[in-house]
Amino acid sequence: MRLVRYNPWQEIETLQSQLNRLFNDTLVPTTWRYFGSFPKVPLAELSETEEAIVLKLEVPGMEAKDLNVEVTEEAVSISGERQEENKDNTRSEFHYGKFHRVIPLPKMIQNTKVTAEYKDGVLNLTLPKREKEKNKVVKVNLEAA
Repeated sequence: MRLVRYNPWQEIETLQSQLNRLFNDTLVPTTWRYFGSFPKVPLAELSETEEAIVLKLEVPGMEAKDLNVEVTEEAVSISGERQEENKDNTRSEFHYGKFHRVIPLPKMIQNTKVTAEYKDGVLNLTLPKREKEKNKVVKVNLEAA
């Protein structure tokens, strides 16, 4: 009889391989059309300077005319629809259809002075911060009682 050394790492690798195969088979279907009802929203990146809040949104494969951007003093709302170009795809992982996303802002902004630039599928919004109200000093008259 021959002795065989036990290797626990081999069993872990086998288990990992089986889990990967399970997730690949069940979570990556041959067509994404079954998942069309899930909302797909653009990814966002928010940064802040002294003067403004800068918001970047990823909206690849769309033209600027297909996007609707609305800005309030407290939030940015973006919506649009990506049309499917070719319905004869055997397999597609692109997301088509309507989307809508509202992004709350960390500070109040001047929504009438927002600037936008759309280039290479990235929408850049510069949202100038609202000037803080100055502390007003009010003299209170005290009457002696």
